[in-house]
Amino acid sequence: MNRLSIDDRAQILAALVEGNSIRSVCRMLGREKRTVARLLVDVGTGCYRFQDRALRNLKCRRLERDEIWSFIGCKQKNVTKKMAESRIVGDAWVWVAIDADTKLLPCWLVGTRDAGCATEFIADLERRLANRVQLTTDGHKVYLNAVIDAFSDEVDFAQLVKYFGNPPEGQKRYSPAICTGCKKVIRLGEPEEKLISTSYVERQNLTMRMSMRRFTRLTNGFSKKVQNHEAAVAVHYMYYNFVRIHQTLRVTPAMAAGISHHVWSFQEVAALADAQSALRAA
Repeated sequence: MNRLSIDDRAQILAALVEGNSIRSVCRMLGREKRTVARLLVDVGTGCYRFQDRALRNLKCRRLERDEIWSFIGCKQKNVTKKMAESRIVGDAWVWVAIDADTKLLPCWLVGTRDAGCATEFIADLERRLANRVQLTTDGHKVYLNAVIDAFSDEVDFAQLVKYFGNPPEGQKRYSPAICTGCKKVIRLGEPEEKLISTSYVERQNLTMRMSMRRFTRLTNGFSKKVQNHEAAVAVHYMYYNFVRIHQTLRVTPAMAAGISHHVWSFQEVAALADAQSALRAA
């Protein structure tokens, strides 16, 4: 990776964030798999550390929360004892929040879908906020204690509980369950009922699946290593927050939130890997 110019790195990153796998990027650009993978990890680490510092003291007003499923190595039902003892494999959930006004993604967490990760994620989210917010999640039960632990009563919190029926007969593998109804449940504070929604974060989940090959269902493009998985998520969110102009806002989410004053280039994102390369060399 040290032999690549900044423009070469930018070209690889531009291909990765548009839904291409590492192997397809190698074929398109004539690069070695190890070079692309190492660039992804170095830039991903840099992107995570940069956003961890930059996404602070946020003046969000309305946040939506959700989690998106993926897996590493194999699905949870196929994990053997030997595999579990040697490396991290199985289901991996990305916990993410979105500001409904600026479309900024203030933080995320790759982990399991349990109370421990919920507590860790919500606590991280609370530390990044500068004021009281209205927060909407789905009906996952672990959110209630996590939100109370992090915010106490300094939040307007509601859950959008959805009810699902069975998928059409013969389409169970390819079709999601049908939503038969939903209910708005106020948990804390006084959230504005008409703003209780998870539509923006669910649409962002679709963006993730379209932008990262390893999130595409029913393919062999899934992540094989947790390190690569976390790096790809960090690069995606850097691209989404700082590089990609939102079609509705006409600026990037970071600009809409007052965090950045310009549209970042892929060259600037690629430069975030320099610090990681220096650490590896040392």
